[in-house]
Amino acid sequence: MSLRLRLTLLYSTFMGGILLIFGAAVYILVSVTLLNQVDSMLAGVARDITQVTKVSAMGELNVLNLPRLDMTANAFVQVWGGNGRLASSSPGISGLTTPIDPVGLKSNKTIYEYSYLENARLRVLTVPLQIGGRTIGVMQVGTSLSVMDSTRNNLLYIMFSVAVIAVLISALGSWMFLGRALSPLEAIADTVDQINRADDLSRRIPYRGEREDEISNLVESFNQTLERLESLFTSQQRFLADVSHELRTPLTVIKGNVDLIRRMKAADEESLASIDQEAGRLTRLVGGLLMLAQAESGKLALNFNPVELDLLLTEVFTEMCILAGSKVKVHLNEIDQVMVNGDRDRLKQVMLNLVANAIQYTPQGEDVFLSMKKMGDQARIIIRDTGPGIPAEDLPHIFDRFYRAEKSRTRSTTSGFGLGLSIAKWIVEHHSGHIEVESKEGKGTSFVIWLSVVE
Repeated sequence: MSLRLRLTLLYSTFMGGILLIFGAAVYILVSVTLLNQVDSMLAGVARDITQVTKVSAMGELNVLNLPRLDMTANAFVQVWGGNGRLASSSPGISGLTTPIDPVGLKSNKTIYEYSYLENARLRVLTVPLQIGGRTIGVMQVGTSLSVMDSTRNNLLYIMFSVAVIAVLISALGSWMFLGRALSPLEAIADTVDQINRADDLSRRIPYRGEREDEISNLVESFNQTLERLESLFTSQQRFLADVSHELRTPLTVIKGNVDLIRRMKAADEESLASIDQEAGRLTRLVGGLLMLAQAESGKLALNFNPVELDLLLTEVFTEMCILAGSKVKVHLNEIDQVMVNGDRDRLKQVMLNLVANAIQYTPQGEDVFLSMKKMGDQARIIIRDTGPGIPAEDLPHIFDRFYRAEKSRTRSTTSGFGLGLSIAKWIVEHHSGHIEVESKEGKGTSFVIWLSVVE
């Protein structure tokens, strides 16, 4: 059963239930009101007759004048004497010698009862006639309930007809409205089905209904999910392609050198050095991938402690001067005393990676500049080189895994794998900081790290 049909049945049942409760309340209210009116009329007739009823010296009842009423008019009356004989009756039932309510006649108390006379349903008021506490007779006043029963039956028929029509209209309206309201869900199902058949995550769900409602929020969330899945899928494809390439190159070199050694039946130093170098590259690649996997899965633990960032930067500066040698000049321009809360080894890893990149891409004889300044509650670390810079189209992607600005697939023995900046970004962000990059082609690149200072 479809959702549309289930909701239609639910709304129709709910409407029918409301109408049933409302109809029952109206029916009971009308019935009680009509019955109270009948009882009031019977009590009024009994009161009028009591006023004209006399008792003879012999103790016999003498009704001076009974209302000229019959069954087809309003009410009819019987007065029974204390001896159980009919003393008087309305003209319309003068030939009736049996009580109109035998049960009430024997009750010896004022009572309203239902009775039947010639297939007519009656409402009968029985009133004992007493003098000095002694019952000398019984008066019964009755009226036909045919009008009341007819009114109630007509009301029941009308309410039933109205309820059926209302439920049908409600069902039809709900079916049409739900068809329009749930049409985006059908579009979602169709889009998902098309995606499953075509493996095309670029599809999006169109929506032309009212904005800021649940359906539009669902469509928007679903489209965002599709966009996220497409991005992840594309990233995964690129990741697999890059990993395959990065693995293929050193493995090819290793295999070539092994084949050469087999043919020569001797291991020369150059081949062994090449194998060792490529094995080292594979080790670094696997290590970088493992670190990223641990970081993204939340298993890379960070040991937070107070860190003197100025001493750490000075330490990095000293080590990088040795690495740079005579190729480039590394300068420490300014440095403030700064204390941060973080993992010292990971923060040092970030700085070493960024400074090493700056040295690698800076031409012979040029300069690399380091500086750190406290700005309010933030520490700003700048690592600037005077290299060729990064093209503007590459800047948004440099923190992506395996992304490198150089387009050639042929890497030098010292080139990295495009994982360092991804790792650096993750470490900085998990220290509640952020990393920025500014670059102009031909003028160099600056990386800026912002970290929160502790007092």
